[in-house]
Amino acid sequence: MEFVTHRRDDGEYQSLKDHITNVAARAAELAAGFDAKAHAERAGLLHDVGKYSKAAQRRQLAPEETAKVDHSTAGALAAFQMRDVHAAFVVAGHHGGLPDPGSKNSPDGSTLMARMQKPLTGDMDASAWQQEISVAPGDRTPDWLRRVPAQSRGFANAMYTRMLFSALVDADFLDTEAYMSFGQTERGGGETPAALLEKLRAYVAPWLTGRAEGVNRIRSDLLRQCMQGDQHPRGMYTLTIPTGGGKTISSLAFALSHAARYGLSRVIYVVPYTSIIEQNAQVFRNILGAENVLEHHANIDPQDQEEKLRLAAENWDAPVVVTTAVQFFESLFAARTSRCRKLHSIANAVVVFDEAQMLPVPYLKPCVNAISELVLHYRVTAVLCTATQPALDGLIVRYAPELSPNELCPGTRALFDSLRRVQIVQTGTLTEATLADRLGQRRQVLCIVNTRRAAQALYALLPEQGRYHLSTLMTPEHRARQLAEIRARLMAGDACRVVSTSLIEAGVDVDFPEVWREIAGLDSILQAAGRCNREGKRPLAESQVHVFRFDGAVPRMIMQNAAATEHVLTQFEDVASPEAIHAYFAELLFMKGDAALDAQGILPLNEKQCFRSVAEKFRLIGEETTPVYIPTADNGDLLAQLRAGDVTRGLLRKLGRSAVNVRPDHLKRLMEAGAVEWLPESGCAILIAWQHYDEACGLSLTPEGGDVWIC
Repeated sequence: MEFVTHRRDDGEYQSLKDHITNVAARAAELAAGFDAKAHAERAGLLHDVGKYSKAAQRRQLAPEETAKVDHSTAGALAAFQMRDVHAAFVVAGHHGGLPDPGSKNSPDGSTLMARMQKPLTGDMDASAWQQEISVAPGDRTPDWLRRVPAQSRGFANAMYTRMLFSALVDADFLDTEAYMSFGQTERGGGETPAALLEKLRAYVAPWLTGRAEGVNRIRSDLLRQCMQGDQHPRGMYTLTIPTGGGKTISSLAFALSHAARYGLSRVIYVVPYTSIIEQNAQVFRNILGAENVLEHHANIDPQDQEEKLRLAAENWDAPVVVTTAVQFFESLFAARTSRCRKLHSIANAVVVFDEAQMLPVPYLKPCVNAISELVLHYRVTAVLCTATQPALDGLIVRYAPELSPNELCPGTRALFDSLRRVQIVQTGTLTEATLADRLGQRRQVLCIVNTRRAAQALYALLPEQGRYHLSTLMTPEHRARQLAEIRARLMAGDACRVVSTSLIEAGVDVDFPEVWREIAGLDSILQAAGRCNREGKRPLAESQVHVFRFDGAVPRMIMQNAAATEHVLTQFEDVASPEAIHAYFAELLFMKGDAALDAQGILPLNEKQCFRSVAEKFRLIGEETTPVYIPTADNGDLLAQLRAGDVTRGLLRKLGRSAVNVRPDHLKRLMEAGAVEWLPESGCAILIAWQHYDEACGLSLTPEGGDVWIC
């Protein structure tokens, strides 16, 4: 009997033996970056042996007429009988995702142990696959994993299993794709880090050869230091460059020079917000060429990118990847095949964590453990890049004592002094009316508050000429129009008074002569300061960031952050100094306590290899929101497609520019007011009452009153 799989459009079948051996060879190649070639090869050889049953072959030959067949348990059981639990996990999950371990008596039949007790069906004959596939016995675990200290072994085993899983599922997808497309799919490509380094050198040559003065001289000096990435061994580094120091290009310079020196495969840039991604990705494309830069996040449609980059989004097979912290870390703790497929591409790379201080505190310990594990065992060089010196180095030393992060640009204090462009002053407690009066006396000013309610209230109190409001109650398209007007008025010197929530701190490029910031975390205050005198063209004494308070409680979500800031304000005259910033983060982590750094209990579950449970709990964006789509002159056809139930990822991405994401309580108020049409099958809503969307402030926050905090 000839065993087959995958029928092409021309009617030809792929030999099952060929597919299995191809996948084994590809998986071994993909796992070479973490010394797991032999182990990945075994997983590849076992992954589809369940297709050697009569029922599985009937399914291959007549898929429309036969029921689905469990073909993964057989290979997982074979691995389990070899005492190879890693391979058992990845083979069992290569279609449905990594399972939890469970127990022999687990009532949930989806766990690994339950499946290992499950009798094989479909007339499975082990001798059939053993005649075609030879799997060598013995331990295939790499030596480095066996040497991991006992206290770290649980986390190391979980990370290794996901990496092995990644190599297997990507190899499986790639071989199937190659056969079905007659080998015509365009993948790979892009230039090497060494070639990209030459492009960068050509781009920055005028800065390094010219006679720069002032801020530009400082930026050039920092860039020169970072261009010497080839002189640093692989490991973990911090890059502390104050706002305005050019850390985006400097960090890229280090990453490319370092990758070229050590033969690393790619550079991965991890940033906290999509607004920063879009800016950084465009900078990188301008320097390196669009074909070399993959921008991967929820707000970009892969269909809008050229074919190679669209495919590269599946497994990060690109020289430079720019992605979000949500995408990066949720993938590292994922269980699904689509999410884990790219993980092996992180090995043997330079990973730059931009704005590293933005790592979410409730997930800080798992994230720090993951970064440390990548550096220790997956040939990753990690760069914690920040303008505000977070106190992560102490956590890294605590959880990974083998690592000691080194600063790439020493002399941080001198940098902060040289690049200081603003004065931070305390302005005390104000009423909304008093604050609005002071803002109204300024020609150009930015005020950032903690709640959307306060933003709307202040906006209403400002003089009408030149006033603007920004918050996530507005669609991204609406905010973009407002920001374009704001920038134009700032450049023209026209009246421009803006009230915003913290969204404007997320890398939005605006330059105000004066900023007012409601008390919040010190990192937020310093981010706000980055919107003041951004280009350093105004005198320091005239560029002030006023920190103020309102009567009443600070929103619960930032209460401890604000308290840590209050503590630092009493201890330091210069709260923008490196010492004050370090003290803030140390105080904040102390106040939150060790348990709060892993609020979801990810680490204990990970120790037990509970892959599915970890994936369900590891959600960096905590509370779920629902998109409410706002009709515009341009999206009528898209909304009609949505109403018809023809929902695709591409459609949702296109509609994303006209969406406001609301919390459950906000959605409930809108529904009770009859303001939205609910589409239960799509899990979203369409605004149908125009009075609830304002051209100044966006979606009505309180059709029935209330206050919503936006983070």
